[in-house]
Amino acid sequence: MSDSSARHAAWLIAALLASTLIGCAQRGTVVLLPEKDGRPTAVVVKQNDKETVLDKPYAAMRETAFGSRPYTSTPEEVQTKFGPALTSQPQRAVSFTLYFVEGKDEFTDESKRVVESLFSEIAKRPVPDVVVIGHTDALGSDQVNDALARQRAETVRAELIRRGVAPDNIQASGRGKREPLIPTPDGIAEPRNRRVEIFVR
Repeated sequence: MSDSSARHAAWLIAALLASTLIGCAQRGTVVLLPEKDGRPTAVVVKQNDKETVLDKPYAAMRETAFGSRPYTSTPEEVQTKFGPALTSQPQRAVSFTLYFVEGKDEFTDESKRVVESLFSEIAKRPVPDVVVIGHTDALGSDQVNDALARQRAETVRAELIRRGVAPDNIQASGRGKREPLIPTPDGIAEPRNRRVEIFVR
């Protein structure tokens, strides 16, 4: 299981473990939810010396007075038992990449269209937290690229503010040519490296 799947599985346990005290026995339920993109995932539930592997969507385990019992849950049961807990969870972070014309802080035509999707995502969040990171290709000196990367990030930040995002909710920085998407030797122009990455949380 990948680190991201493990973290997601851990979140599922925290979100879906509903425990109540009945007499002296603690009872609860764990349900493994499907990933939105259909990726396989799994979680191991341990109690004392017993392990139960949940590795299919809606695989579940229920604690009873007689021990743990695996079963298959349903979307309806999840909504009934855990709807409020799931609703209160923060939305997952979404990332966008905008590309720039060589040597400028001007978006490519394709990226201009992506900008609308970016603002649509931000509008879904009551208090968006946005991280903007500017990058360049390997054409030019470190000093020039650092300034250009920062300028690109600030261009995006200014547009976010113009569209109503609070300045305090936006972090902007530039990485110059230090973190290329496509590694190249110095002096090579690579359009895919002239970009700004935006993370909306």
